[in-house]
Parts: sequence; C-alpha cells; structure tokens
Amino acid sequence: MAEQNLEQNPVDPNPGDLIPTVIADELHIVYRVHGAKTGKGSATSALSRIVKRGEERGVRKVHAVRGVSFVAYRGEAVGLIGSNGSGKSTLLRAIAGLLPAEKGRVYTNGQPSLLGVNAALMNDLTGERNVILGGLAMGMTREQVRERYQEIVDFSGINEKGDFITLPMRTYSSGMAARLRFSIAAAKDHDVLMIDEALATGDRKFQVRSEERIRELRKSAGTVFLVSHNNKSIRDTCDRVLWLERGELRMDGPTDEVLKEYEKFTGK
Repeated sequence: MAEQNLEQNPVDPNPGDLIPTVIADELHIVYRVHGAKTGKGSATSALSRIVKRGEERGVRKVHAVRGVSFVAYRGEAVGLIGSNGSGKSTLLRAIAGLLPAEKGRVYTNGQPSLLGVNAALMNDLTGERNVILGGLAMGMTREQVRERYQEIVDFSGINEKGDFITLPMRTYSSGMAARLRFSIAAAKDHDVLMIDEALATGDRKFQVRSEERIRELRKSAGTVFLVSHNNKSIRDTCDRVLWLERGELRMDGPTDEVLKEYEKFTGK
C-alpha cells in the first residue's frame, strides 16, 4: 500500500512540537511501459539508460522516484524543483495516493489534495457548473459552495473581460482554466495541498493573489507543496525546497540555500 494514515501509524514528532503531515520513507516509484520500442532512433531510446527490462516480454520499467525520504510538517510550504522528468509530479501523485509504491512507503496525516494544471474539469459544462461540482468533489457542502461561489469566481479573474463563467469550459484558454482550478481548490482549507505548476499561469496580479492564499492556507495549519519552474514563485511562497534530479532527492533545505545550488547547476 503506497499511502497510510499517520493516525494509524503513530510517529513520534520531532522536538519543538512540529506535527508531521507527510512522511516519505525510502520511496521508490516505478512505471511499467507496455509495448515500448527502444530501437535506435525510436521515441523511447533516450530513456534506455534509465530503464530496465521488465520480467514480461515487451514490458519496460521506468524508475521515476528513487529512494526519496523526507518529513513535511504542518504550516510548511515546500517547493519541489528539478529538471524536466526528475520525478516531481510523480512524487506528488504518490503522496496523493494515486500511484503505488514499488518499495518504501508514504504516510499522511489528513487528506492530501492534488491540484494540477491538467486536473480534469468537464469541458462541456459551464464554469459555473464546474465550480459547483469541483467544490462538492473536495468535500464542501452545497451550502458552502453557494457561500463561496462568488469569491471563487472573483479570485479566478475569468470574468474580468466578460461573463465567461456562464460559458462552457471548452471556450476557455488554458490559463483561464488553470486559474479556475486553483481558485476552486483554494476556496477550501486543506490538510495537505499539492499544486503542480498552477502559479505559472496568469498574470502577475493573479500570481500575487495565489501566493497570498497559500500563505493563508499555511496559517490554517495546512501543508502546501508547490511544483514550479518559476524560481521567483518558489522564493516568494516557500520556506523549504526539495530538489529532485533523475528521481533522487539531491538536496532538502531552506529555500535560498537550495535555489542557490540549483541555479549553479542549471546555469540560470
């Protein structure tokens, strides 16, 4: 089982009354790719150095997360950085219980919620209907959704240039859809909220609102994980950073220290 609840698996908290919300213990995540071709010049040949052949013919294994261990605490905002394909999004999906562990475990205290720019909203339904269904899916009551509906719409800013909330989602730009997803998720306090690139969309005005909301979520005793390629968003939002490369945890520490080393590594 990839994910267990800390209440069922008590862990002695660290000194200082820090309350752990997520523990990754030597976590390994492996994808199985069926029917993959790795001949010279094929689309998957670039992966040949980081995969190993599975037991079945035509099945290959991609070792996406390799022995990652860390403890996150209530009130923390944790940034996840790394090159493309380093395992950041995979790690979030494992914390959310969407991917099984090949080895090791993930323990969570409370309900983790994963927000990604590719999270499914229903394209044929209006933004209004998606706000209602999204709120209900997060566990809000109909009354709570009604109370927070206008706040969600205003926060997203999608109505600033027209009454887009009454139009089908398929008419939205990718940025508008991403802002609405974030706004729905941010309307509720979360035990653990994981955000995958949500702050990379929209103008600076929306990013400032998003960063402020993340700080509010932290004050309500939640934990926030943020995946972003925007180092400024990480600096403005997070007090701690996990740096992944090739599925391994390369560094875990204060934001400025980790970003300094990461920027040396990338040359940016």
